[in-house]
Amino acid sequence: MKKFTVDRLEGDRAVLECENGDTAVFDRKSLPGSIREGDVLCFEEGSCYLNAEETERRSQRIKELMDRLLAQNSGR
Repeated sequence: MKKFTVDRLEGDRAVLECENGDTAVFDRKSLPGSIREGDVLCFEEGSCYLNAEETERRSQRIKELMDRLLAQNSGR
């Protein structure tokens, strides 16, 4: 299974970033219709699906890091 993060949506295309940092461009019609930037997509055995749990986990981790960074900066 390969995991990709939706980096950006450009019209009818989606730019995805692989875990190794490589990027790939896909036709949005070939991906789940509800995708947004930051979503995690999994490709497995010829199918693609939105991994909502991984997306939420990553989103929460980023929020925690940002909160910590902002707290450090406000203490200066």
